[in-house]
Amino acid sequence: MKELLSNIKQCNICLPHLSDGVNPVLSAHPKSKIAIIGQAPGSIVHKTGIPWDDKSGERLRDWLGVDKTTFYNKQIFAIIPMGFCYPGKGKTGDLPPRKECAPTWHPLLFEQLKHIEIIILIGSYAQNYYLNNAKKTLTATVKNYQEYLPKFIVLPHPSPRNNIWLKKNDWFEKDNLPFLKKHLKKII
Repeated sequence: MKELLSNIKQCNICLPHLSDGVNPVLSAHPKSKIAIIGQAPGSIVHKTGIPWDDKSGERLRDWLGVDKTTFYNKQIFAIIPMGFCYPGKGKTGDLPPRKECAPTWHPLLFEQLKHIEIIILIGSYAQNYYLNNAKKTLTATVKNYQEYLPKFIVLPHPSPRNNIWLKKNDWFEKDNLPFLKKHLKKII
């Protein structure tokens, strides 16, 4: 695993497409029990090199019912984005994750992550990549989260930009989050 993580940290496949340069951000350990697959690091995480070290990460930890110490314990959580580097700014927010990372690195990572009990898929990029039966919308996929258990659990992105979605879909906090917290507590 050390060699693989070192190879990923040195990856520059996407360099010509990244205005802010490469800085692959991920975290994993051979004994990790829970994998979190999100989109790609944001600009803050790109600078710090610490996964989910921003407002989205604060909300995600709250959703998971864990503190920072537990969240950053590599033997509990493997943090593997769809794109390992910050993709840059687009017209309405960050650009989508680069498409090279997941097919290049995810299979190699999961070959070594033998103790994963559940994979948390955050956002439509991860859900569409990993789920053969994702619904037409993220909302429908998240609402029907039971269909993807026991291997996957699906979440919207915890970004503050999703506050409107969370208000419109209050069932998420009432139904999905209690299940998520209870399920993860058993694994942790």
